[in-house]
Amino acid sequence: MTDATAETRTLVLLRHAKAEQGGEGTDDADRTLSIRGHADAAAAGAWLAHHDLLPDVVICSTARRTRQTWHGVAMGMTGAPPEGGPAGPRPSVRYEPSAYDAHPEELLALVRTVDPTARTVLLIAHNPGISLLSALLDPEGTDEKGLRTTELAVHRGALGWAEFDRGRALITARHTARD
Repeated sequence: MTDATAETRTLVLLRHAKAEQGGEGTDDADRTLSIRGHADAAAAGAWLAHHDLLPDVVICSTARRTRQTWHGVAMGMTGAPPEGGPAGPRPSVRYEPSAYDAHPEELLALVRTVDPTARTVLLIAHNPGISLLSALLDPEGTDEKGLRTTELAVHRGALGWAEFDRGRALITARHTARD
C-alpha cells in the first residue's frame, strides 16, 4: 500500500483575468472582466484541458472578476478542437471570501484544507497574494514581476496538501494567454 501523501499533487495558481477599471463609487470587489479578460479566461481553460490539468477542486475568491474568470475557464475547459477537450468530471468549487486581498500565507492555509484525495487544485485569486504564494512555493522559479492577469503557474509536489510549504512545490509549467 502506498502513502497517499507521497503522490504528486498539482496546484495551479491563476491570477484573475483582465478587469475593467471601474468607475467612481464602484467597489473593487464588484469590478467585471473586460472583453479581453473573458477571452483570456476561456483560453486559459483550453490550455488546462489540453495539458490534462483539469482541477478536482477550485478555490476562488468571491470578487466578481475572479468568479467571472472561473466561469470563463470552465467554459474553455469544455474545449473546441484542436485546442481543448472534454472538461472531465465536474470539480468541487469553493468560493472563499478570505481569498480576496489575501496574503500568501492565508492562500496557502486555504490550499492546506483541500480533501487529501484531490490531485489537482486550481486557486484563482488576486495580486499581490497569488504572486507571492507562487514565489513562496518556488522561490527560484518565479518571475520577479509576479503573475500577470490570466497567468497560470503550475506547481507540483510529492506531498499532501497539508504539507505544501515554502520551497516545496516547484513550478513545472507557466502559461499566459497574451504577451
